[in-house]
Amino acid sequence: MNFMADFSFEILAKEKNSRARAALIKTRNGVIETPYLIPVATEGSIRGLTPNHLRELGVQCILANTYHLHLRPGDELVKKVGGLHSFTKFSGPIVTDSGGFQAFSLGLGKEHGASKIGFFPGNKRINDKNKEKKLAVVTDQGVKFRSIYDGSSHFIGPKESMEIQANLGADIIMAFDECTSPFSDYEYTKMANERTHKWAIESLEHHDKNQALYGIIQGGYFEDLRKESTQYIKSLPFEGIAIGGSLGKNKEDMHKILDWITPQLDEERPRHMLGIGYINDIFECVERGIDSFDCVSLTREARNGRLYVHPESGGNLENKFSINIRNACYASDFSPIDKLCRCPTCKDYNRAELRHLNNVREKNLSYYSLATIHNLYFMLNLMKEIRENIKDGTFNDLKKRWLGN
Repeated sequence: MNFMADFSFEILAKEKNSRARAALIKTRNGVIETPYLIPVATEGSIRGLTPNHLRELGVQCILANTYHLHLRPGDELVKKVGGLHSFTKFSGPIVTDSGGFQAFSLGLGKEHGASKIGFFPGNKRINDKNKEKKLAVVTDQGVKFRSIYDGSSHFIGPKESMEIQANLGADIIMAFDECTSPFSDYEYTKMANERTHKWAIESLEHHDKNQALYGIIQGGYFEDLRKESTQYIKSLPFEGIAIGGSLGKNKEDMHKILDWITPQLDEERPRHMLGIGYINDIFECVERGIDSFDCVSLTREARNGRLYVHPESGGNLENKFSINIRNACYASDFSPIDKLCRCPTCKDYNRAELRHLNNVREKNLSYYSLATIHNLYFMLNLMKEIRENIKDGTFNDLKKRWLGN
């Protein structure tokens, strides 16, 4: 596979009894050591943190949102100030999504009441009470959007998405695609696949050749469509491969989808999982050969009171390896969030203090910074531990320690 000059992918180690691998993604603005969970800076920043925080924490890479930045402050304005690196004051690699996810979250997602990232509906039916009016309509040419900010009309197709992402100046960009709903049937998912494949070709034609472009595999929870999409996207000259769309009704369905996809992929390109970031999901996806992830969960949960803890500090699958700092039991708990964590927050604050700051967070915004620093530090170090264990051949032991058998 011939990559663009400023982009390369190098596998450093593979786990013997799984598809897990440690690797390096080299871009024009730095190196990403994988496996890696990319923090999401939706509108160009991670809420509560400054660029200095990101440098001190050792953040390798961030992901920004094409749709939101196109609307506010405008991708052309970002271009005038020198692109996202100048705009965000972040010098490392930056990834942008294509806007395709918003085609779902503002379209079928609202209509189906299923617009959340990582939504696994189980067997429950569409709830009419959760339905909202669609703000996005998909056509064969692209997506007609209504702005969530002022209601104005916009259109984004593959050409427009590539132009917006070129203006933003990210190192790694995503092809424009249609992300389907967990409630989309086979016929609709097949039609969306055909659009995604057509748009993949147009994205390749129109993208800035100085940016590494990832193609996106779709197909919902339909084995033949996922395999068809995998074969089609991998046949095209993308620098990397991403996996998106509905991942089934439960986590086991997601594992099956990856088991359909990853054995078909070549070893020469990085693999990215869109919108996945919970700890148990990371272990399961890394085991199946995924190199990078992006998800808002680690920072959003921090702001909402959920702080990550190791298994030795009470974390488990049931509580998603976290405590809810708002619970009354922490009002007089003077221990750190996590006894094993060495982040600045755990060093200087205890649970009782953080619970108080959370209670008065609208008056004292320091809670948002302290909580986000903890969750980000925690996940960055967990990803580092995963990389080291893959290199040592002990990844499966680490996974058992966290998830059990």
